Amino acid sequence: MDQSPDQLKNVTYDELQVGDSATFSRTLTEDELVLFAAVSGDINPVHLDDQFAAGTTFKERIAHGMWSGSLVSAALATVLPGPGTIYLEQNLAFKRPVKLQDTLTVTLTVLAKESKNRVVIRCDVRNQHDQKVVIGEAKVMAPSQSLTLPKPRLPKITIEY
Repeated sequence: MDQSPDQLKNVTYDELQVGDSATFSRTLTEDELVLFAAVSGDINPVHLDDQFAAGTTFKERIAHGMWSGSLVSAALATVLPGPGTIYLEQNLAFKRPVKLQDTLTVTLTVLAKESKNRVVIRCDVRNQHDQKVVIGEAKVMAPSQSLTLPKPRLPKITIEY
């Protein structure tokens, strides 16, 4: 599903077809990792403390699992079905750790259309090496009205060290 870099466009329930797919990508930066910890309240040292993380099975800091999960949410909300989508259910299985500077790509694929605008979507998240990071399924209520909106502008937030 292509869209302008400055706009968000949805796909309505009636337009969706089983097999439709779309992708969404993002790279984990230090700022995003720390901001996610601050917003979520998850300050587990495996995410934030190099020395602590060096003593774990991962040997280095890793991302919060739900950072990857939040990318699924972002993909559903902005790409497929897009604006107006209501998130109803999600299951996720975390397959491998995400490290700083990993680029994750979420691939969403429509598996089924149900009554009341419900849509079941496979969620496949892979890193830049095409390794599975997260797999799962979401159920959403797809929008019934077609929308094209300007992308909201967010403030640039960085962390001072």
